[in-house]
Amino acid sequence: MATEIINPTESEAMTALKAKLKATWEAGDYGRFAGYLEPGALEFLGRLPIDRGIRMLDVACGNGQVSIPAARAGASVTGVDIASNLVAQARERAQRDGLDIRFNEGDAEALPYEDHTFDLVVSLIGAMFAPRPDRVAAELVRVCRPGGHIAMANWTAEGFVGQMFKTVARHAPPPVGMPSPVQWGNEDIVHERLGSRVSHLHMTRREYPFDFPFPPAEVVEYFRTYYGPVNRAFASLDQQGQQALREELETLWTRHNQASDGTTQCRPEYLEIHATR
Repeated sequence: MATEIINPTESEAMTALKAKLKATWEAGDYGRFAGYLEPGALEFLGRLPIDRGIRMLDVACGNGQVSIPAARAGASVTGVDIASNLVAQARERAQRDGLDIRFNEGDAEALPYEDHTFDLVVSLIGAMFAPRPDRVAAELVRVCRPGGHIAMANWTAEGFVGQMFKTVARHAPPPVGMPSPVQWGNEDIVHERLGSRVSHLHMTRREYPFDFPFPPAEVVEYFRTYYGPVNRAFASLDQQGQQALREELETLWTRHNQASDGTTQCRPEYLEIHATR
């Protein structure tokens, strides 16, 4: 039998990267930020096969924006996320609502569940941010039962959020070795990652509702305060760098704003993925 040789340097580098990503998602307050994402989460959930008693896993569950309504609809829900504070928030929300949901801290690249445990495995704008996408794809399939359903929603490079990520990266480059998350929004790449692992794969480009009751400049400040990746990007810059990033983001949000009443409405594109195990 061949023995796998593990490069200690690579292992240490990945451990450091994972720690940095965990700190990123624990920064700000994603639970508060996610409140404006809930309408889109409900649209996504409405297209999933939620039957009473179905065993569902929500990967990168955040504070439960998909898990909570799925449990209300009768699903038997488990949620997992790398951010400890978001797992705690999700547990508090479920307890407050009297819902029996299991929330665990865990890694999308090494899900802490047995093979074929779930009927439905979902990830709404979450697992796409893990640094080793092939491992994510393998794990999503592994924990899904044969004949079960896998669903993802991932930002596209061409859409508004993809452009926002590109703008942020020009000022605050992502960690070395981190592939672009928006590759999960490319049909050809998704087919390479999932196609051979599933019996059926269908993808649709959709628009996500972003509606904020304040103007673009305040939206940028909201992202800076509460959305971990943008929060950490600003924190990595000096005052001049922060001002330059703020100005570019305000210009981007203003250009894409569809509202004319002092609020902000934007419809970023995402790729919705449905697969059968």
